Amino acid sequence: MPRFSAHVGYLFPDRPLLERFDAVAKAGFKAVDMPAPYEVPAAAIKDAVTRNGLTPLGLNTPRHFKDAPHSLAALPGREKDWDQAFDLALEYATTIGNSGIHCMGGIVPDGQRAEAEMTFIANLKRSADIAAAKNVTLLIEPINPRDAPGYFLNRVDHAADIIAKVGKPNVKIQFDFYHVQIVSGDLIKNLIKYFPLVGHLQCAAVPVRHEPDTDCEINYPFVFAEVDKLGYKGWIGAEYHPRGRTEDGLGWATPYGVVPKK
Repeated sequence: MPRFSAHVGYLFPDRPLLERFDAVAKAGFKAVDMPAPYEVPAAAIKDAVTRNGLTPLGLNTPRHFKDAPHSLAALPGREKDWDQAFDLALEYATTIGNSGIHCMGGIVPDGQRAEAEMTFIANLKRSADIAAAKNVTLLIEPINPRDAPGYFLNRVDHAADIIAKVGKPNVKIQFDFYHVQIVSGDLIKNLIKYFPLVGHLQCAAVPVRHEPDTDCEINYPFVFAEVDKLGYKGWIGAEYHPRGRTEDGLGWATPYGVVPKK
């Protein structure tokens, strides 16, 4: 049966960040994904994770780091800034116990994409070696251009090509069904084709990024069953904007063992 993690950057938005971890555990989730949580000390997040018995998964590299929206792993000429941003992310990950870091590429003009790809590959190679010593996986995620115009990485095939060029075993794809559906569709064939490279899965409704239930263009019960057939052992991150109170919209997760604590 698929296992689901809660993304505290999206779920329980009516609470301060640290209180969201308590709400995640109370709702019945066992694992948690994070945004770029750098406004809160890493030790405080570690305490929140530990007291709730949660498994900490991925976190994002800093967004808007030195005025770079969506981070800067692919920005030519900003390699030193990337190193600083990554060092901060790795410090948080090792303190909290996160298993992965989503290395965000940033916004790149069309005319710089070839140079940006070389920058992205070089930065990932360098950072992957550092992360490997800490047993941390680097994740790269294709993000649809509707939500993030100009974002460097949009397609899952492009992510796979970059991983091949980086050539490091701890660089994987963060495969978000929401983004892949918007960009290319054909979810199951894409998942099967790139499954060996997948480090983490995420989900949300399409076209509106709400609960991954039956009120959207993706048949999520079918998708989750196919994930199970593939023998996926990781977590599927619930990364969506709740329609209302997060607790009131968790019926989709009940069949998968996400049951509120009494």
